[in-house]
Amino acid sequence: MKHIIWLLLCLLSFSLSIAQDDLLDEIDKEDSTKLADAAFKGLKIVNFESTKLINKREFYFVISHRFGSIKNGIDDFFGLDFANTRIQFIYGFTDGFNLSISRHSFNKTYEMNGKYRLASQQERFPITIVGYSQAAVNTLLEEALILRPVDFSDRISFTQQLLISRKVSERLSVELMPTYFYEGYVDYEPQDNNQYALGIGGRYKVGKRWSINVDYGWHLNRADGSPFVNPLSIGVDIETGGHVFQLHFTNAQPTFESGFLGNAVGDWSKGDIYFGFNLSRVFNF
Repeated sequence: MKHIIWLLLCLLSFSLSIAQDDLLDEIDKEDSTKLADAAFKGLKIVNFESTKLINKREFYFVISHRFGSIKNGIDDFFGLDFANTRIQFIYGFTDGFNLSISRHSFNKTYEMNGKYRLASQQERFPITIVGYSQAAVNTLLEEALILRPVDFSDRISFTQQLLISRKVSERLSVELMPTYFYEGYVDYEPQDNNQYALGIGGRYKVGKRWSINVDYGWHLNRADGSPFVNPLSIGVDIETGGHVFQLHFTNAQPTFESGFLGNAVGDWSKGDIYFGFNLSRVFNF
């Protein structure tokens, strides 16, 4: 366990060393350096992180909601009676490095993550590459829930991702997200704590100010008989005065990586899905 925590700290330290001040300012405009326009307008595709970063000295306050399942219809007001909320603060230390802290109502989870650009799509380089390192602490876990004493190692989870995107055309952008994540405590005992997934996502610009986004997480070593499923999410991005308002449907209610990759339970075929949205407010310093 100590080796795993040490590895995470090394990854976060590495992210600081590669952050640069002179990277692409991600807005849709012509650029004499032949750097591509931003592949994504939102910081997330739907559940997965996109390769977009906020600019230096920008501060984002983000509220994300995933309501309850819509399958019970009007009885639960299509899930609006049961909300999972995330409150997030993001700061751009440079144009290429962002740091974030969050609090999730799902398992009363506290989270910290770093996002850092490694390469930008340009005339002679076909893709944008961004690193993402995340750690979370489950404060809801109690002895009564797992029938044994709770160690701090049971509470923690963390994720390491490479986000690899390409803006294929003015309308279409795609992204791959190879992912490693660790859960200190797993709800299904045969499941290995060390888990692997491949995320696939994309954005298609339908109109001047809105797009359709999709992402899917393929869990690569899920234990046989697990009650959990791969997360599939579909959303709409609406640009309003330079900001992006995101609406979506997903079969995963948690909003952090080990949650939606390891603990999704919804079934699209049965209408067991969750409506959600992201709202953000930007401050400049």
